[in-house]
Amino acid sequence: MPKIKTHKGAKARFDITGTGKIMRVKIGKSHLRTRKPKRTRRLFDETMPLHPTAKKRVRRLLGV
Repeated sequence: MPKIKTHKGAKARFDITGTGKIMRVKIGKSHLRTRKPKRTRRLFDETMPLHPTAKKRVRRLLGV
Protein backbone atom coordinates (compact mmCIF):
# COMPACT_ATOMS: atom_id res chain seq x y z
CA MET A 1 0.00 0.00 0.00
CA PRO A 2 1.15 3.57 -0.62
CA LYS A 3 2.10 5.90 2.20
CA ILE A 4 -0.57 8.26 3.54
CA LYS A 5 0.16 11.93 2.94
CA THR A 6 -0.06 14.40 5.81
CA HIS A 7 -2.93 16.88 5.56
CA LYS A 8 -1.12 20.24 5.57
CA GLY A 9 -4.05 22.16 7.06
CA ALA A 10 -4.23 19.77 9.99
CA LYS A 11 -0.46 19.92 10.41
CA ALA A 12 -0.67 23.72 10.79
CA ARG A 13 -3.56 23.63 13.27
CA PHE A 14 -2.64 20.81 15.66
CA ASP A 15 0.40 19.95 17.78
CA ILE A 16 1.27 16.60 19.29
CA THR A 17 2.80 16.61 22.78
CA GLY A 18 5.46 14.23 23.99
CA THR A 19 2.84 12.12 25.74
CA GLY A 20 0.77 11.84 22.53
CA LYS A 21 -1.97 14.37 23.25
CA ILE A 22 -3.25 16.41 20.31
CA MET A 23 -3.49 20.09 21.22
CA ARG A 24 -5.46 22.80 19.44
CA VAL A 25 -5.64 26.60 19.57
CA LYS A 26 -8.78 28.25 20.92
CA ILE A 27 -11.17 29.86 18.43
CA GLY A 28 -11.59 33.64 18.21
CA LYS A 29 -7.90 34.44 18.61
CA SER A 30 -7.12 35.97 15.24
CA HIS A 31 -8.83 39.38 15.19
CA LEU A 32 -11.19 41.75 17.09
CA ARG A 33 -9.22 41.19 20.29
CA THR A 34 -8.88 44.83 21.38
CA ARG A 35 -12.44 45.04 22.66
CA LYS A 36 -12.11 41.86 24.73
CA PRO A 37 -11.01 41.95 28.39
CA LYS A 38 -7.37 41.30 29.24
CA ARG A 39 -8.25 38.08 31.04
CA THR A 40 -9.96 36.72 27.93
CA ARG A 41 -7.00 37.70 25.74
CA ARG A 42 -4.63 35.89 28.10
CA LEU A 43 -6.75 32.76 27.93
CA PHE A 44 -6.34 32.70 24.13
CA ASP A 45 -2.60 32.06 24.57
CA GLU A 46 -3.23 28.60 26.03
CA THR A 47 -3.75 25.52 23.89
CA MET A 48 -6.43 22.97 24.70
CA PRO A 49 -6.51 19.21 24.25
CA LEU A 50 -8.59 18.02 21.33
CA HIS A 51 -12.06 16.63 22.00
CA PRO A 52 -11.92 12.82 22.31
CA THR A 53 -14.46 12.22 19.53
CA ALA A 54 -12.32 14.08 16.96
CA LYS A 55 -9.07 12.42 18.01
CA LYS A 56 -9.26 9.46 15.60
CA ARG A 57 -10.10 11.67 12.60
CA VAL A 58 -7.28 14.14 13.26
CA ARG A 59 -4.74 11.36 13.85
CA ARG A 60 -5.60 9.96 10.44
CA LEU A 61 -5.11 13.39 8.82
CA LEU A 62 -1.77 13.87 10.55
CA GLY A 63 -0.55 10.41 9.56
CA VAL A 64 0.26 9.46 13.17
